[in-house]
Amino acid sequence: MKLSQLKTIVKEAVKEAIQEEMKDILIEAVRAPKQQVQEVIQPTQQVKHQPLPEDKRIAMKENIQNVLGGMMPGANGTLSATSADVPLQMSGPVDTTSPNGSLPQGNVSMDQIMGLMNSKG
Repeated sequence: MKLSQLKTIVKEAVKEAIQEEMKDILIEAVRAPKQQVQEVIQPTQQVKHQPLPEDKRIAMKENIQNVLGGMMPGANGTLSATSADVPLQMSGPVDTTSPNGSLPQGNVSMDQIMGLMNSKG
């Protein structure tokens, strides 16, 4: 008997055995008693927010203004920032994902890096 014939016979035998076992497993799973799953939903508690006292509101507003620095809201309530606020300048297409890509030219100040590191914590 050749090796290829033996392999074919073994493959067919294994395939038949697996199919028979799968049939038995599926029949057993179908006939097994079903467990009923009961879901318990607990109502969520509504938290009523009390308005802040005036002194705490003023302190919070001052903190926000300190964080925003020189960016002042415009007439429509949006913040205005210019390119002068960001020292990193990019122009043209920037490719950082391809093997030949490179980071854009520019400088990032240590203050910016420390600000990012401190804001994440």
